[in-house]
Amino acid sequence: MKVVRRGDDDIEVGAEKSRQASEVVPDEIADGASTSGAAGRQTFTFSQAYKMRHREPMVFTKWQTMLLAYQSLGIVYGDLGTSPLYVFSSLALPGAGEADLLGVLSLILWTLTVMSLVKYVLIVLRADDHGEGGTFALYSLLRQHVNFGGDMPVPVTRQPSDAGLRFHGERSASPSRLHRWLEGSSALQAAVTCFVLFGTCMMIGDGALTPAISVLSAVQGIQSRSSYIKQEHVVILSVVILLLLFLVQRFGTSKVSASFSPIMLVWFGSIALIGVYNIVKYYPPVLKAVSPHYIYYYFARNKKVGWEQLGAIILCITGAEAMFADLGHFNKSSIQVAFSTVVYPSLILAYSGQAAYVIKHPSQLSTTFYSSIPGPLFWPMFVVATLAAIVASQALISASFSIIRQSMALGCFPRVTIRHTSEKYEGQVYCPEINFFLMVVCVVITVGFGGGPEIGRAFGVAVIFVMLITTSLISIVMDVIWRVHPAWIATFAAAFIAVEGVYGSALMNKFEEGGWVPFAIAALLLVPTLSWTYGRKLKAGYEARHALDAAELGALVARTTGARRAPGACVFLTDLVNGFPPIVRRYAEHTACLRELTLFVTVRELPVRSVLPEERFLVAREMGPAGVYRCVVRYGYMDKYDLVGDGFVASAVAALKEAAESAEEAEAMDSAIGEGYVVVFGRTILHMGGEHNWFKRFVINHLYRFLQKNFRSSVSMLKIDHAKTLQVGMLYEI
Repeated sequence: MKVVRRGDDDIEVGAEKSRQASEVVPDEIADGASTSGAAGRQTFTFSQAYKMRHREPMVFTKWQTMLLAYQSLGIVYGDLGTSPLYVFSSLALPGAGEADLLGVLSLILWTLTVMSLVKYVLIVLRADDHGEGGTFALYSLLRQHVNFGGDMPVPVTRQPSDAGLRFHGERSASPSRLHRWLEGSSALQAAVTCFVLFGTCMMIGDGALTPAISVLSAVQGIQSRSSYIKQEHVVILSVVILLLLFLVQRFGTSKVSASFSPIMLVWFGSIALIGVYNIVKYYPPVLKAVSPHYIYYYFARNKKVGWEQLGAIILCITGAEAMFADLGHFNKSSIQVAFSTVVYPSLILAYSGQAAYVIKHPSQLSTTFYSSIPGPLFWPMFVVATLAAIVASQALISASFSIIRQSMALGCFPRVTIRHTSEKYEGQVYCPEINFFLMVVCVVITVGFGGGPEIGRAFGVAVIFVMLITTSLISIVMDVIWRVHPAWIATFAAAFIAVEGVYGSALMNKFEEGGWVPFAIAALLLVPTLSWTYGRKLKAGYEARHALDAAELGALVARTTGARRAPGACVFLTDLVNGFPPIVRRYAEHTACLRELTLFVTVRELPVRSVLPEERFLVAREMGPAGVYRCVVRYGYMDKYDLVGDGFVASAVAALKEAAESAEEAEAMDSAIGEGYVVVFGRTILHMGGEHNWFKRFVINHLYRFLQKNFRSSVSMLKIDHAKTLQVGMLYEI
């Protein structure tokens, strides 16, 4: 049995935990166990010694759920709720008759029901990562249950102690065939990772397209009030609103979010009442379109032209992905209640009312929304529609910031500036670099297409590809984690991939007319993403191959410092968990000293939503020279870096003191830290030689090096005083 010390208490960790640790892939730190490159290391693990149960679901009262449902209207449903602004207007059906429009309405009703209600509300919302949703949450969930290897785009370091974290998923005792195949195939793991990265980039592209189409569709209504207002004027006014929207992002959503839910509640109530008015006044039997046989008649009559209009009809579910992506702000019940009682009925009535109106006024199909509004209500609805469009835009912009934050935490994106705009809500962040990128792309799209239908096609492509990726990942989750019967998985995957594939084919048919835009945005984001992950993978491999072991470190200390150690503490920041980084050799050779307290610190971002403060540190006393320790600091992808500057070093030393075996050892730590400390980190340059092909050389020698120079370094995240840092430069010949 292993004995773990915390202060003066001895705690026995049973053989059961040792067995769990031994099941994890080799080449990683096992708590208290010996592994290659770390023989004899004694590890003190807070999370293993005080292992907690996995988080129990929070219990909400009925009133709390209703309040959360109300709040979700302004955060989750802005994009989905404003889709009536542009769905019918995006159709191109010259000479459309009653049967055609009933077929379109039937398609809208069934698309809303099947894709939003059945897929997202009833199925996808169950695949949360301890309350977090979205593409990265699905990926995180898979990473917790499947041992992803190191030979993949995103560098992977996995420790046995990760499984003991409170927010870590529980691995199945009897993995399925797909589970074993996924663990055994590095190519399949790389494909899943690249699939997730592509979907993430598409989602961020959605953050640039949503403001463009929402604001344009809302502002275009003023054209119906004056013949002097041209499309150019609409574009200029839209650009002004968009610029203001992006410029106020720095203040955070907390200052304006209180008004989001009332605005959307007024919006949903207004479109529902206007829908009822139009149904009663123009075509009361319009709800017979709920019968799917009208879909058959629609395609039988319109054939290819009818199929092409699917690219416009799919816009009725834009924003459905937000129900899952924003799950962390609420809970499943509140999102389901809000959709079932407010959003879904309001959209059904709104679309039915618009269909009833255009059945009697088919010539006004291109201006359906504003034309169907009763005259006295035009200006009030114009104001409400514009505000609702801004709410919809804000939701996707904020979601883009959160996605970038998660990508950085998982090592998939270069480090950019992340500012927390709210002390109360952890998820409210602002990223100036991404905000500027989205603003430029959004304005270029708005001006470049002049508010034309190309924006709708681009928007539809982004939406449908994100949905296809979600369907694929959910199918894997069903097998690997939920252990659903293969027949049900096949039915789910075949049905939704078929439906989404048909919609996608209609959108790709117009690829040159706007369909290429989301792919261009995704490519702009994938270039730094893949270059960064590839460079980090090569860097990690080089450091692992050239790492020093305890014997080499001891010999280095004896050769360079002799019997006497310099006073004070030295903190080395490294990505290595096993062995000592190559910069130690360079540092010792040039300074000819090693401090009496030498601490190797690794900050790890884990594929879990959060790491509790009491689980934050793993500490170890290294074999070899005296006074050499290791500390691993762990964060989840939704955690804020709450340990910075002097507090970071003090907390690490405090964790070491709690694990000290004697009072003398703790006093020696205090004495060393009292003499001052220096933080040493490497400034490494990767250089790929001529034996590699030109493309790899270009990525490493140019793209990755550019990202290293122009994006934030790892030490900047810790906000350590520059007077206490020392940078050691090294050239890594790959």
